[in-house]
Amino acid sequence: MTATLDGRVVLVTGAGGGVGRGIALACGAVGASVVVSARGESGTETADDITRRGGEAIAVRCDVTDRADVDRTLDAAVAAYGRVDAVFHNATSRASSQPHLLEDADLALWEEHASVSLRGSFHCAQAAHPHLVRSQGSLILLTSPAGIEGSESLPFYSVVKASQRGFTKSLALEWGPDGVRVNAIAPLAVTDALHRAFEADPTLETSLRAKIPLGRLGDSEDDIGTVAAFLASDGASYMTGQTLIVSGGRFTLL
Repeated sequence: MTATLDGRVVLVTGAGGGVGRGIALACGAVGASVVVSARGESGTETADDITRRGGEAIAVRCDVTDRADVDRTLDAAVAAYGRVDAVFHNATSRASSQPHLLEDADLALWEEHASVSLRGSFHCAQAAHPHLVRSQGSLILLTSPAGIEGSESLPFYSVVKASQRGFTKSLALEWGPDGVRVNAIAPLAVTDALHRAFEADPTLETSLRAKIPLGRLGDSEDDIGTVAAFLASDGASYMTGQTLIVSGGRFTLL
């Protein structure tokens, strides 16, 4: 089943690269008007790519750790397109791929992880709620397999990603009566963060591929973005509170 998002308006945080960019491109390809949010200027390239393909997109600078920035981004979406139907909170810290042990980590590293993944989730959810009630839309959080199985080298990242899954379930229960769906995606895809992790641990790529039954790492647009577009579409209208694990079968081997 191919999702259609004709007439829908989708906001994607952290969409300047990686999974966020893949989601933005995939949603634009099936008809969505896309608000590409990024902390710096990288969102402009993604928005330009969408428009070059014949879609509609604008780029808005946004730091999800700043509630005022999130509000301004949603206001920009409404000003440009009149509504917001889906919000994907994908933004993550560069520290997400920085290996650490708990005994060596400091509070600043914890704050970096928590501010983007947890505070950012809170800001995006609370600010988006009234817009999503009006559109009967959906919130989708990007979590991680590390939030499900844990990680011996990324404990802080695992904690915040597991917390996002709990937040997803809780908001699905709270917002269901409002007609708003809340889901999560735990992707495994080639991203800059994953490349940095491979550089930090030269054995990681080979060991990871060996654990994936489909034998390859996912593509951010074709493998993850298409699932994201489905979750924002009417095809997923009876799904809420779920985490879709899009990992090439990685978890069948646990």
